Amino acid sequence: MPKMTLHKITQHKMTQHKKTLHKLGRRDFVGGVLAALGAAAFSPLQGLAAGESLLSPGGAEGTQGAVGTGGFGFAGARESGIPKGPGGPEALTIRQVIDLILAKIPGAPFPQTVDTIKAGNPDQPVKGIVTTMFATDAVIADAIRLNANFIIAHEPTYYNHLDQTEWLAGDPVYQYKKDLLEKHGIVVWRFHDSWHSHRPDGILMGVLVAMGWDKYYDASKPHIVSIPPASLENIIRTAKQGLGIEKVKVIGDLSQVCKRILMMPGAAGGTAQIKAIRAEEPDLLLCGELNEWETSEYIRDFRYQGGKTALVDLGHSVSEEPGMEWLVSWLEPKVPGVRVTHVPSGEAFRFL
Repeated sequence: MPKMTLHKITQHKMTQHKKTLHKLGRRDFVGGVLAALGAAAFSPLQGLAAGESLLSPGGAEGTQGAVGTGGFGFAGARESGIPKGPGGPEALTIRQVIDLILAKIPGAPFPQTVDTIKAGNPDQPVKGIVTTMFATDAVIADAIRLNANFIIAHEPTYYNHLDQTEWLAGDPVYQYKKDLLEKHGIVVWRFHDSWHSHRPDGILMGVLVAMGWDKYYDASKPHIVSIPPASLENIIRTAKQGLGIEKVKVIGDLSQVCKRILMMPGAAGGTAQIKAIRAEEPDLLLCGELNEWETSEYIRDFRYQGGKTALVDLGHSVSEEPGMEWLVSWLEPKVPGVRVTHVPSGEAFRFL
């Protein structure tokens, strides 16, 4: 099979399946090391009897199998830390796992943070852990099949930054997800502010490794990467191949030579992006998401006035997913005997 990125494999399997069926500041600079990827085919409905759903009695229970070894597998997942046989070490609770993680984060736990438990009882023993960008219904279904009762998500679960749910009362989409999590005893915890506060930032280095730029990482200026001269077109090609991105948004001359890259995956916001451009004077801003009346308009005017900074908008989810992939290798030594698996939530959009 030709070599495929984690994101491309996920998109391929999602396509096959379709055919068969307020403000807390975002610290969106990045750091860490991305682990090697492993992949196997996955069918989201494998193991269910005809007419059975994940919310029906017994739905998807008892379907655990070894990832990529027969049983069920799944696309682009990386897992490790397989339990060492029945019994194993004394079981950790999910709360203890969270405490172990936060003990490694400078300044954590923070008094004001979005990194809170969104669902479930954290005082139960952890059976398995899934890391992901978004705890989508599909990711939850994957966790059920992995017999994992703890999902660590980087972004909101309930469609708003603070995961407020009062306004969703009676909404069937919200209720389905809530019932699914409750039925299977799954805890969802957001790991956003703390992961960005880790040194190195737990998202940035994942992106750098995926792009082959980790050797240019400078801890004293983690958001600035100085690379050998390369055209904007070649940099875009590197990003698309490394991150598995189908299309990007671009402002700039594709033949322009770039050396000084400002890395801002995720959604830092227009004010932070523009201030960073002014302070760092980069050849290129690589960002994950922007409001189209802010940074892009600033760069358009800047270039009209003679400035040379180019812009590449990668997309929010795909620009940060590598950091949640790296979390597997970072976390597994801290929870021996617990399976830790990355399940990519993937890109929500199709590009025509």
